[in-house]
Amino acid sequence: MSGRPKILHVVGARPNFMKIAPVMQAVARAGFADQKLVHTGQHYDIAMSDVFFTDLGMPVPDIHLGVGSGSHAEQTAKVLVGFERVCLDERPDLVVVAGDVNSTLACSLDCAKLRIPCAHVEAGLRSFDMEMPEEVNRIVTDRLCEILLTPSPDADENLRQEGTDPARIFRVGNVMIDTLLAHLPKARAAGPQARMGVEPGRYGVLTLHRPSNVDDPKVFGGLVEALGEIQRHLPMVFPVHPRTRRRMEDFGLGPRVAALAGLRLCEPLGYLEFLGLTADAKLVLTDSGGLQEETTALGIPCLTIRENTERPVTVSEGTNTLVGVDPRRIVEEAMRALSGPGKAGRVPALWDGGASERIAEVLRTWKRVRSAPVT
Repeated sequence: MSGRPKILHVVGARPNFMKIAPVMQAVARAGFADQKLVHTGQHYDIAMSDVFFTDLGMPVPDIHLGVGSGSHAEQTAKVLVGFERVCLDERPDLVVVAGDVNSTLACSLDCAKLRIPCAHVEAGLRSFDMEMPEEVNRIVTDRLCEILLTPSPDADENLRQEGTDPARIFRVGNVMIDTLLAHLPKARAAGPQARMGVEPGRYGVLTLHRPSNVDDPKVFGGLVEALGEIQRHLPMVFPVHPRTRRRMEDFGLGPRVAALAGLRLCEPLGYLEFLGLTADAKLVLTDSGGLQEETTALGIPCLTIRENTERPVTVSEGTNTLVGVDPRRIVEEAMRALSGPGKAGRVPALWDGGASERIAEVLRTWKRVRSAPVT
């Protein structure tokens, strides 16, 4: 035994990997703790999960729970049972969770019950839309975690408004930007555009996966209508999420989509290939949270196909515009972006590639107020 504290890092779904990878690397460089990586297996498709370990240089997970697919309740319950056993066996001094997926909520709940300190990377984000499962996960996770690592001032303010002890709040910046900046040269060198049949700077990128957009045939049909108009002016590359592809077929939208000559459909991409594709796009349309941040960091106009966002700094300071799901509004904003340089923005403070080092320093120096042994 090294005598150093033991940290368990948890990943479960695609967005977690980009947040946990640089944190593990920063802690390793600081050398103050032993680390293990737990993969809950919430995303089980290799194209959506395992390839990220290769792209990001992450170690092979020490523990894999293999929870797979299921409803929110099923996934959360499986992670609760599996991670509790991991904690009892490993007896960690600290657990690090990230983002807002079901695994994040379940592991923070286990820690609260077992009295293990838990740190939340990307704490304090709020969409104020309780119909989003992720919003429920964010609120509960932040209530349970003792260390809240925030990316921006609005996140700090959200936590303060909820009555959070300021001693638990640490603004460290956006750790996803650490990953982006570290891998951008390699991603651009990969040159995915040729395989997609598009030229750098002369195409757009589309991602759609949220239930509110793809589970309602009227909404999804309207988005296809808008896409049909946009692709007449700008070729669009559309990596199709498995859920979205299923709904496309369920609703009979496949033939309409296939008829769009300017649309290039492909399977989900690994991190490096997708970053390389995004980095040289003229325009991005998305309902993803992380892509709102990445486009702001890259200076690329982004139209977010949602009525709200938990990342308002990308709108107030960055290149993001909320366009909702009205086809006419989406087309209007896309044409506005294509007719000029697009929305100008700036990179928010502390989105500088140093967030993981600041997180490592918080974890190294943090002292718990009360002891709480695992029973």
